[in-house]
Amino acid sequence: MTELIIYAVLFILLFGHAIMASMMYNTVHKDETLGQKEKNEWKLKALVFPIYFWKQYKQTKK
Repeated sequence: MTELIIYAVLFILLFGHAIMASMMYNTVHKDETLGQKEKNEWKLKALVFPIYFWKQYKQTKK
């Protein structure tokens, strides 16, 4: 039973990570003020730590 709970928590974390990364990916892709290289850098960062880099991206846009 403990193993099932661990797998469920890991699945939820993985799912949340994927959703957040896809949200940032779409936002960066739609941003026309960024160059192609900058877009690619932000997209790669979104795959690694999406929540942290989402905050970084928002701060640079203010």
